[in-house]
Amino acid sequence: MSIDKTSETPGDHVVENPEAAAGSDVAVDPRLLVREQGLTGYVTEFKRKVKGGDLGSIPVVIGLVVIWIIFQSLNSNFLTAGNLSDISVAMVGTGMIAVGIVFVLLLGEIDLSVGSVSGVAGAMFAVLSVTHGMNEWLAMVLAILTGSVIGAIHGFFFARIGVPAFAVTLAGLLFWQGFMLKILGSNGTINLDSNGVVAKLTSYYFTDVAAAYVLAIAVTVLYFLSAFYDNRRREAAGVPSRPLSDTVLRTVLIAVVAFAAAIVYNQYKGLPLAVVLFLAVLILTDFVLRRTTYGRKIFALGGSVEASRRAGINVEMIRISVFSIAGTFAAIGGLFVASKIASANQGAGTGEFLMNVIAAAVIGGTSLFGGRGRTWNALLGVLVIVSIQYGLALEGVGSPVQYMITGGVLLATVVIDAVTRKTQKTAGRA
Repeated sequence: MSIDKTSETPGDHVVENPEAAAGSDVAVDPRLLVREQGLTGYVTEFKRKVKGGDLGSIPVVIGLVVIWIIFQSLNSNFLTAGNLSDISVAMVGTGMIAVGIVFVLLLGEIDLSVGSVSGVAGAMFAVLSVTHGMNEWLAMVLAILTGSVIGAIHGFFFARIGVPAFAVTLAGLLFWQGFMLKILGSNGTINLDSNGVVAKLTSYYFTDVAAAYVLAIAVTVLYFLSAFYDNRRREAAGVPSRPLSDTVLRTVLIAVVAFAAAIVYNQYKGLPLAVVLFLAVLILTDFVLRRTTYGRKIFALGGSVEASRRAGINVEMIRISVFSIAGTFAAIGGLFVASKIASANQGAGTGEFLMNVIAAAVIGGTSLFGGRGRTWNALLGVLVIVSIQYGLALEGVGSPVQYMITGGVLLATVVIDAVTRKTQKTAGRA
């Protein structure tokens, strides 16, 4: 005699194979595990992540620590305050552009033009401010807006016309590089005012020791309040949240890192303005992606274009806006690069620069397949790349070997990303 399961009420849940269900790896919210099991919950969640191929940024952090240990063992000057401060300033230009690349990668797309766009922004600023005597602040705003418009043009051809992003941005790479050479003129190099606004982006330091400590306190407090109110909101909604002890522990770890960085900066020239601006950008963009409707639409689009369209998301506008954001951050990064070398020249944004930008986003943990990543990944990735560059430079290793090592690290990261995605599919989590 068969059982008619259509007679079940809508609220009933029938388990046809309880043995299989009992043996399956059921995903449990980590907040619930920690709240109920304490330290054991951390261990259980870590094992589940390893089994499901979801380690987040842990491999990158471990890799960065290993890189620092290796280079410090080879040269005792690597972990000095001066070298670490120089690394943190040098990474900002590439890191800014990598933030925009993270947005594009979340869609599952790529932008090959950001290097050339960054060069155009630097050249545009130099021509307007130095050659034509325009106010530096106005010239800087126009340079950034130029990047935004260029990105929107790429997005239009991709989203509205249907040209693949790879082809559009590859054409943009060539076109905007030629445009940069054109506006720089026959001389090819325009030196910036060493006391100007853009020059000070990477040369200005807050020499008062209190500045670095105030920033460390602000970052720590901001993190605690954000985590605390997020937990309160989850509790009010009746969904799992982390216990207060967990929030306190994470806050302490953030405080240790923040104050360690403050001590390092104060042992050299002080707190770099470039680092402050980069942190502000990371906090703002992370908030946009994780806390706003717009950010959720980007993640949804990266997960499934068709599902997003059926959910009522304006796919075309989201795509155009994301490429515009990438162009904006390419321009901002280009200004930081110009500030670092105190000039705009024909080599800006060329060579390995584009690969370093994309590698920074991917190495940091942003998936090439879309739908997974955070702007903080850009910080971790660019730290790895610049640390390798500075470490090899201290050892007198030439550019060819630097390219080979950076390429190897990128390949390893992409392999890990692909394996992780495959593991998640096997575990039924992707």
